[in-house]
Amino acid sequence: MKIRSLRGGAVAAISSPDLGVKTALAQQTATLWQERRLSLRSPMDQSVPDRPGRPEKPDLIPPTKVERRSLHSLKGRIALLHAIAHIELNAVDLALDIVARFATEAVPNSFFDGWMQVAFEEAKHFNMVRQRLNQLGADYGDLPAHDGLWQAAHATRNDLTARLAVVPLILEARGLDVTPALQAKMRDSGDLESAAVLDVIYNDEKGHVAIGAKWFRFLCAREKRDPARTFQELVRENFRGPLKAPFNDIARAEAGLTPSFYRSLTAVSHA
Repeated sequence: MKIRSLRGGAVAAISSPDLGVKTALAQQTATLWQERRLSLRSPMDQSVPDRPGRPEKPDLIPPTKVERRSLHSLKGRIALLHAIAHIELNAVDLALDIVARFATEAVPNSFFDGWMQVAFEEAKHFNMVRQRLNQLGADYGDLPAHDGLWQAAHATRNDLTARLAVVPLILEARGLDVTPALQAKMRDSGDLESAAVLDVIYNDEKGHVAIGAKWFRFLCAREKRDPARTFQELVRENFRGPLKAPFNDIARAEAGLTPSFYRSLTAVSHA
């Protein structure tokens, strides 16, 4: 298809139920935008869909019903990789949705540069995890998955500052907390190939959280709001439940997300 604008390419990628087409469109749109071969938006662009295009599988179930398995079994590693593939797929659409939904915001073009870099890398992650699933005799869609990530996006669809608080600074930052332990467990189980995929994801996610923190602070500064206090207010308004420790404080701080943002939002205060 002919990509007319950044927003048009992002909407086309979000809308596609074919995951190969979705990831290819995301990466093609990102490349054309970074090369400055696209306008930001066009009068011909479609509206942003409320839900992204998806194949018939996987079945979506409540998070509490998603089965947990030991990583020391092949089934357990496939289940983990399937869950990660689902997260990365949602992350592709979340990055594209930030670009498409907020294309009329008064922000510099470098805002869109950052989020299209995220979209490109999330598409890369999804394809890497899916390829690893294929090598293990499985595919994305074989197991059920949950819909919590997109619900968070829908709740913040009218407020860019809230979207940045919830998606990169909670959901992506959570990846920094849990991935190192998963990398270690994959290595302990002898699955070095899957551990190597997680290494790529972990290193890229640090940059994604940093992009989120940069633009969250930018918007707060423009509105003369305290970033940590604003984050806490927006999380209480837009995110269900407390934030879960333990936190990877070092990786979070390197990305610009210091403990003053999130410590007061945990279920149990940690010294």
